[in-house]
Amino acid sequence: MTKLICHENSYIKEFEATVTAITDTGIVLDKTAFYPGGGGQPSDKGSIVFGNIEYPVNGIIKNGENYIHKIDSHNIQIHEKIQGIIDWEYRYNLMRTHTALHILCGVVWRDYKALVTGGDMKPLSARMDFELDTLSSEFVKEVEASVNKEVRNKLDIEIKIMDREEAFKIPDLIRTKINLLPDAIKQIRTVNITGLDLQADGGTHVNNTKEVGKIVVVGHESKGKINKRLRIKVEN
Repeated sequence: MTKLICHENSYIKEFEATVTAITDTGIVLDKTAFYPGGGGQPSDKGSIVFGNIEYPVNGIIKNGENYIHKIDSHNIQIHEKIQGIIDWEYRYNLMRTHTALHILCGVVWRDYKALVTGGDMKPLSARMDFELDTLSSEFVKEVEASVNKEVRNKLDIEIKIMDREEAFKIPDLIRTKINLLPDAIKQIRTVNITGLDLQADGGTHVNNTKEVGKIVVVGHESKGKINKRLRIKVEN
């Protein structure tokens, strides 16, 4: 199986790995720092280096417990060593954005007890939908002020891997309206913005809320009777 070392350390920019399989679309590695995508976060960009040739990674495909790194025509053989290079600017901006969404989720849950009904992100911009009856400009101003206060509070972010049974003893671990974690997943990764938000999550995050920057709510709209959307951007 491919070990996702990005789950352990989101700040790995380069890594060495061994090719364990070759497919029609790319190569499988014994470990990878490329985030494969999921939970609204896109997969990483970057490249694979072998024999002084740099191959752009065109996507990551999950295949059972392995991950295929899509690259075009190459001469890489099984058991060879390669170097993986993450497009760091793209990744780090997604880390900041993903953490910004967790801050938003934490504030809306703490202050309004609203569950998440959907979300999506791009580097430095995102949207999140909540189970809310009403949405006003005053509400948006209050939320924006609250989330930026938590950025300024410089809260540490802790990552843990827990047994499913232990993890689900944590109250409100799942903040989405529907539990999206299949029963087959026995190890749960949690992201804890200390003092604000603790939930199950598989994405990459910064180490402290101060790294996020300023969170600006750039739009809000109703997507249904009890489904309201907030759009944000992240600034330096």
